[in-house]
Amino acid sequence: MLQRIARIEVRGRPGGLALAAALVVTTVLSLALPPPVLAQASPFLTGATALESNILAWLTPIAIILVMVLGGMAMANRISWGWCLGAIVGIAIAFGAPQIVSWVRGMFGV
Repeated sequence: MLQRIARIEVRGRPGGLALAAALVVTTVLSLALPPPVLAQASPFLTGATALESNILAWLTPIAIILVMVLGGMAMANRISWGWCLGAIVGIAIAFGAPQIVSWVRGMFGV
């Protein structure tokens, strides 16, 4: 009985040959195509990395000019020191974002 269940009988059915061919094609394709589990990189992660590098490329000259302007205004005594501290903290957050994210993810075990 077990041998009869395990064996596919192709001769007795009309279209049995097509069923066997479809089974072979499905088996070959399932073995040839990699499963989604083995994907190497997430498209979101790739896009986020590209976005991060573009933002840092734009932010670098803006931060340099901002520090120069703040220094000139501080020398002329025309600015509150709160603005200078705010700019320094903002630059540190903008350029340290990858390290901050990995630190927070490490804290929560993600």
